[in-house]
Amino acid sequence: MEEKTSQVQVEPVVQEKKEKTESSNDLKGLLAQLEAILDEYMVKKAPFALPEGVKEFLVKIWPYLVIISAVVMLPFVFIAFGLSAFFAPLAMMANGLAGEHLFGEGFFGIISLLIYIGAMVMELTVLPGLFKRSKNAWRMIFYASVLVLFSDIFSMQGLFSTIIGTIIGWYLLFQVKDLYKNE
Repeated sequence: MEEKTSQVQVEPVVQEKKEKTESSNDLKGLLAQLEAILDEYMVKKAPFALPEGVKEFLVKIWPYLVIISAVVMLPFVFIAFGLSAFFAPLAMMANGLAGEHLFGEGFFGIISLLIYIGAMVMELTVLPGLFKRSKNAWRMIFYASVLVLFSDIFSMQGLFSTIIGTIIGWYLLFQVKDLYKNE
C-alpha cells in the first residue's frame, strides 16, 4: 500500500519536469525558427551584403559597443526604475493619467524596464565569448535583441522606430554571423 502512495507522489513531479522541458524546447524551437527565417532574409535574400572589411570591423568593435552601451545606459535604467517605482502607485491612484504620459503605461513600463535589464545582463555575461568570437555568444546577443524588442513593445511607445531599429540591428547581427565559430 505504501508503494502506491510513493508512486502517486512521484508521477506529478515527473510530469511537471516534463512540461517544463517541453516548454523550454518550444521556446528554443521558436527562437531557432526565427533565427532561420532571419538568416534567410537578412543574409541570403538581402539586397546587398556588407563587405568583409566592414564585417570584420563590426565583429572587433561589437564587444566594446556592448560595454559602452551598458555603461551609458546603466544610470538611465536606475533613474527610470527609481522614478517608475516612485510614480507607479500615484499613477494607479490617478487611474493611470500621470503614469501614462510620463513613464509609458505604468505597469507595462516597469515590465519593459525589467525585460531591458535582463537583456543588458545577458549581453554583459557573454562579453568573453564575443571577444573569442563564439557562436554561442553571438546567439545570446541575438536572444538579447529579441528581449529588447519585447521590452520596446511592452513600453508601447515608438513602435515604428522599434521596428526600424530592430531590422537594422538584426541585419548587422546576421551579416557578421559567419565570423563567429562554434567552440
